[in-house]
Amino acid sequence: MKFILTTLSVIVLSRCNLPTYSFAPYSRIDSRGIEQQFVPAGSYLRGTKNIESIEGPDWIRSIINSEQPQHSVTISRNFWIDKYEVSNAAFADFVRDGAYQNQTIWSSQGWAWLQQRQQEVRLPLVCGGQKAKLPRVCITWFEAEAYATWRGGRLPTEAEWEYAARGPESLIYPWGIEFDASKANVIGSSAAVNVDSLPNGKSWIGAYNMAGNAMEWVQDWLDFDYYERRIELDPQGPATGRIKIEKGGWWGSNAAVSRSAYHHFEDPPDYQDNHIGFRVLTPPDTFGN
Repeated sequence: MKFILTTLSVIVLSRCNLPTYSFAPYSRIDSRGIEQQFVPAGSYLRGTKNIESIEGPDWIRSIINSEQPQHSVTISRNFWIDKYEVSNAAFADFVRDGAYQNQTIWSSQGWAWLQQRQQEVRLPLVCGGQKAKLPRVCITWFEAEAYATWRGGRLPTEAEWEYAARGPESLIYPWGIEFDASKANVIGSSAAVNVDSLPNGKSWIGAYNMAGNAMEWVQDWLDFDYYERRIELDPQGPATGRIKIEKGGWWGSNAAVSRSAYHHFEDPPDYQDNHIGFRVLTPPDTFGN
């Protein structure tokens, strides 16, 4: 396992004159050759305190309400998360390894979906740009789940993903509290860009494109009232549901959905389109296959 310590520490300055939070991002290369960033255990404020100030299209209003009440969440265990969205090249390795014929890496629901879907179309779908460093999109939640298992990991929970994006200071965007169109592939964009683009928009732990490019599947089912429970320790999301959550903005969208607190609200686990990708979380004691 190869570990890489970045040369500069990230100093997170408090907006409330609290002690500063200092963290030096570092990464590793996992056994599949994918670079991941270390995320230390910690706490943050999940959701949004003031939704009245958020500007966006009419369709966004109902889902923004589900970002309240803002509440403290503690992630009790360290983890690794992919530095970049899963790329075409990384996903191609999964396909070449026979993943679409290997039942052991699929959930029972995922395998049932796969058997039915393969009777209708050749998988994985060819979709979006095909260059190696572009994000792999048009992937269902089931396919993302299987890839994560193949990597020795899983999809992050919504709470883990949000923590990796906004950090202990609970920033609005991965880079700070003000939207900056130059730091995310969102406004006016007509296509995804390479997963290692826009380094100035990376999060406190060094993860790229958590505010735009492709939105990303996470583990949780959607429940509009889930935050009312104010679960503080390692929230896992509802046990069942119909819609899986996606996090992060997407190319051609708007600043409101680029906020780290935003969660998308309409796609079941068998849905796929050219705006949706993902990244993998790996526990610290798991190093892939």
